[in-house]
Amino acid sequence: MNIKPLADRVVIEPKTAEEKTAGGLYIPDTAKEKPLEGVVLAVGAGTKDVTMEVSVGDKVLYGKYSGTEINVDGKNLIIMRQSDILAKF
Repeated sequence: MNIKPLADRVVIEPKTAEEKTAGGLYIPDTAKEKPLEGVVLAVGAGTKDVTMEVSVGDKVLYGKYSGTEINVDGKNLIIMRQSDILAKF
């Protein structure tokens, strides 16, 4: 991956959406929920006011409508500000 976020932004690879329910039923593409968790792939340097608290490889939770979806090297990624991340685990 050849992308470097600026300032307080991070690049996240979202977790893939579930294909089946717990009961074994297949979920059609139109009914799949957008995943709300992912893995941090790249982190910006931060700003004088914002210290970066996440690092590459962290698993994070983020808001449903946060970030901008981008496609890099055939992968669907999300770029967002660190403040849009709700938690890391």
